[in-house]
Amino acid sequence: MKATGIVRRFDGLGRIVVPKEIRRTMGVANTDPVEFFVEGDVVMIRKYAPGCTFCGSLVDLSTHWDKPICRKCTQEMAQRGGGLV
Repeated sequence: MKATGIVRRFDGLGRIVVPKEIRRTMGVANTDPVEFFVEGDVVMIRKYAPGCTFCGSLVDLSTHWDKPICRKCTQEMAQRGGGLV
């Protein structure tokens, strides 16, 4: 993780503004969805990317019936007779 030196306070509603420079570095536009992860006292923000419907993987995705499914799950379902391939 890289320190930016930028400090923000929560407003009265518990919100913070992610600075434009950070959003630009992340490749996030104003209306893009992001997801939050919490690890101890650290909150991480990542640009949302839908993962595999079954295992959550973000690698080797294709779309079947408008749902993202990774190659591994596609192959496993085909072996079990799920007929995705």
